[in-house]
Amino acid sequence: MPKDKNMKETIIAKGTEITVISGGDDNDYISLTDIAKYKSEDPNDVIKNWLRGKDTIEFLGLWEQLNNPDFKPVEFDGFKNAAGANAFTLSPTKWIESTNAIGIISKAGRYGGTFAHKDIAFEFASWISAEFKLYIIKDYQRLKADESSRLSLGWNLNRTLAKINYRIHTDAIKDVLIPPDVTPQKQNITYANEADILNVALFGMTAKEWRKANPDAKGNIRDEASLQQLIVLSNMESLNAEFIRQGLPQKDRLLRLNASAKQMMRSLLDSAGIERLKQLEWPKG
Repeated sequence: MPKDKNMKETIIAKGTEITVISGGDDNDYISLTDIAKYKSEDPNDVIKNWLRGKDTIEFLGLWEQLNNPDFKPVEFDGFKNAAGANAFTLSPTKWIESTNAIGIISKAGRYGGTFAHKDIAFEFASWISAEFKLYIIKDYQRLKADESSRLSLGWNLNRTLAKINYRIHTDAIKDVLIPPDVTPQKQNITYANEADILNVALFGMTAKEWRKANPDAKGNIRDEASLQQLIVLSNMESLNAEFIRQGLPQKDRLLRLNASAKQMMRSLLDSAGIERLKQLEWPKG
């Protein structure tokens, strides 16, 4: 279910503005209220009429069964059996509250309305007009392409910043941790060891462990990092360089870096990304 912290975007289909709640992933929610305005000046009635149909209820029930482990099948069966009858009526709120559905949400307030996961919104748009649905899909694809371009630019900028800051990190290692006249092979071992301190503190595993877990990946652990993780990594390289120059033992640096990584990730992630934060937790013992 989308959160208020997610970004509100707008797509336009045949002159109709339609709100999209976007979290930057593939689970966007689109305003059914805005789509319904294409058909009528009373969009709530349009949505309720759509919900009366047996095909609609069966589609919604199947979507929830595929995507929602907390969906209530008994309540759903009751709606499915009653759907299509002349006396049957159903509002989005009643559907949500009765079945614990997540595919449709109702938002109160001036900028509220009924929203649905894009899978459901496209189905609703087909019921409104097949032609209108195509216009919606076309501009939605444009929105996602723009979104992907922005994310890609941000990722590349932060990947570059992390590489630049790594020079600060390696200079500290060279000045403090590598004795004079040590062989190049042992130097490389020290650099790799310190790089893995950052990897373990941020990703919870070494580069070698990541490669073993991802044998088909084309890049390395940092190439696969999220935008937020790259921002944190860039800061951690500077922190570890300072800790090295302060003479802190590696074990102490690792604990401090992990604590800093968790704190920074908390600041960067919204509630939808909380599972990624769990990857930073240390095992007990």
